[in-house]
Parts: sequence; structure tokens; C-alpha cells
Amino acid sequence: MTAQSDTVFLFDVDNTLLDNDAVVLEYRNHIARECGADTAARYWTIFEGLRLELGYADYLGALQRYRLERRHDPSIYLLSSFLLDYPFADRLYAGALDVLADFGARGRTVILTDGDVVFQPRKIEVAGIQCAVKNRVLIRIHKERELDCVEFFHPSPRYVLVDDKRAILAAVKRIWGDRVTTVFVRQGHYAFDASQLASSPPPDVTISAIGELRHYDATALYDAARGVRVRGT
Repeated sequence: MTAQSDTVFLFDVDNTLLDNDAVVLEYRNHIARECGADTAARYWTIFEGLRLELGYADYLGALQRYRLERRHDPSIYLLSSFLLDYPFADRLYAGALDVLADFGARGRTVILTDGDVVFQPRKIEVAGIQCAVKNRVLIRIHKERELDCVEFFHPSPRYVLVDDKRAILAAVKRIWGDRVTTVFVRQGHYAFDASQLASSPPPDVTISAIGELRHYDATALYDAARGVRVRGT
């Protein structure tokens, strides 16, 4: 195999390929409009507590817990249908599927994301992402701690990881070293989080939008893993 063809390109989903901040904002507005301020406040309190407990966002799990508290509130069914029927393809960032197609021709594209086992797969499928990567999807709890799973299913001498969270990129870099090129996409609220920016070392490559990745060839990305400064074409 060539150096290019045996590379695995790992892509995050939320705020990397898909504008999840916009989805959540619509969801917040929907809850407040359809269910009222009291329901909205209690739901988001449960949601944040569950996120701390699990380590990832579980929107449907928070609904289940809300239901246990307020068994006679019919409004929760309006919320679940909003999430499961949401047109996620409309929230893909410009060029996201083009990037997956382009890098799929250079190597193997794989989705590596955190999330639950119902809503996150649904989002990936409806958005067209699952098809674009030929069903190569890994949904973990803490992906930066489960790189052995990545290596088991997609073994490779080199990886390229594309993500909007600098802390995750830094954690993976510490483990894989020069085997991985870390690509930081400055999209979404995590990408501008002051604490992450201050505490995490710089990634190998930084881009302001996912579509810019098409301007980087594979050789340049390999060089970046070894500390060589690169620019897109």
C-alpha cells in the first residue's frame, strides 16, 4: 500500500462536520415555545447533570429522566419527535461531504465521535455522513481514551484526526505522537473556549472551516505530524 492509501482519516461530527450549536439552539427554542419555561429549565438542569455523569451529551436520556419526574406531562413527546425527525443534512457545514469524498479517495475515512447509542447514530445517518464514510462509524464515550478500539477496527501506521476540541486533539497526540496529524477546526463554541485554548498545546494544523481541508494534500498532512509547518494549496 502507498503511504497515502493506508492512512486513516478520523473525523468528529458535532461542530466539525455538522453545526451542532445551531441544532441545540433550535431545540432550546422549541422546548421553551412548546413546553414553557418551567419544563425547559428543569430539562436542561437534568441534561447538564447527566452530561457530567456520562461524559457526553445525552438529549434523549435527559428526556427519560424528566419523564420519571413528571409522569403526567405529555409535552415530552413533542421533544423526542423534534430530535429524531430533525433534518440534520440541512446543518452540515459547507463542503463537509465534499471533504469526506475527497479524503475517502486518498485513504480510509472513519467517523470517530462521542455520544449515545440512539440519537448520535440517527444524526449521522440522516445527515448523510454514514453513507459518505461507507458505514465506518465509531461512537464512543471518551474517544481519546479508547484509541485501542480505533486501532482494532482500523489499524494503520498513520492517522489524521479532525476535531473542534483542542483538548481531545492534544490527548490523542500525547498517545500516538508522530503517528497522528491533529487538525483543529475552529467551528462551534468549544473551538473558542478560553480554558481549552490556554491549557492545550497547539495542534499540527489549524483551519477555520472544514471545507478548507480540501486544500491540504496528504503529504503535507504527514509532514505536519512531525512538526513541519504546512499551508493549504
